[in-house]
Amino acid sequence: MITAYNFLASWQLFPEKGTYEYGNRPKSGIYKMSIPDNPMGDRAARKELDISMNWVTLENQAFSSSYQIHPDGILHPFISSTIAEEVFADTVKSFFTDALCLEIHFFKNNELVLEVQNELLPNGYLKITQKGSKPDGGAYINTEVYHKQMSVLPYAASVSGALIKPTEEGVIRHKALSAMEEQTNMQLEQIRKQIELLALQAQEIQMRKELSMIIYNAKLSFSPVIGSRYYLYEKNDGNHFVSMISPAEWGGAGPFKKFVAAVKLLADHTWIEL
Repeated sequence: MITAYNFLASWQLFPEKGTYEYGNRPKSGIYKMSIPDNPMGDRAARKELDISMNWVTLENQAFSSSYQIHPDGILHPFISSTIAEEVFADTVKSFFTDALCLEIHFFKNNELVLEVQNELLPNGYLKITQKGSKPDGGAYINTEVYHKQMSVLPYAASVSGALIKPTEEGVIRHKALSAMEEQTNMQLEQIRKQIELLALQAQEIQMRKELSMIIYNAKLSFSPVIGSRYYLYEKNDGNHFVSMISPAEWGGAGPFKKFVAAVKLLADHTWIEL
């Protein structure tokens, strides 16, 4: 079960990153994979994995699902703690294709009804791909992307669950979770915008500083006036000079190699490119 440790976590859904060809699109969800406790206390000796899910649709309907798998590639009876009116599958087979991918296949009457692929992406996210059939017989593929939670909630969730059961407790819990998530996301977005603004301001100041260093090292034969327009040129020897004459006024025959920029002196004695 060493391979499983890459997946053991509580994962939070990115609703906007999912694609859904069938079923209700969720607005939040948690997906959790864990090793069940051994009665003797040796969890490493267990060969099973518990998968539990909880999610909320755009219509604020809460659903939950949980089941157990044996990732040994052998067909096992489908064991679920979720009570549903209709049994989704009677057997399940799961296996690790490598250290970054776990496949789960659900069967009903020896017929494959759903494939769920758990794939760890290079950026650390978890991608879940569901391949199944619609009631009309048409095939569908749903994909979900999760990020690992810093703290583990007392329940877990995902749309990729085979069995679903709406619960009043789940609705109440997820309304609180959704409100909390909305508020914190809004606050984080405000902070992000502030950081971006500060970064732009810092970049602007750095550009003014670099331009000012060039101008103060350039040849300046007059005293510049704050707020006036001047012109920065580069000479053939690589040095710079500032002039009140524009490139057009030189008539194309000025004593310079190239025109650099029109500039203006600010009140703080830094220069800005116009």
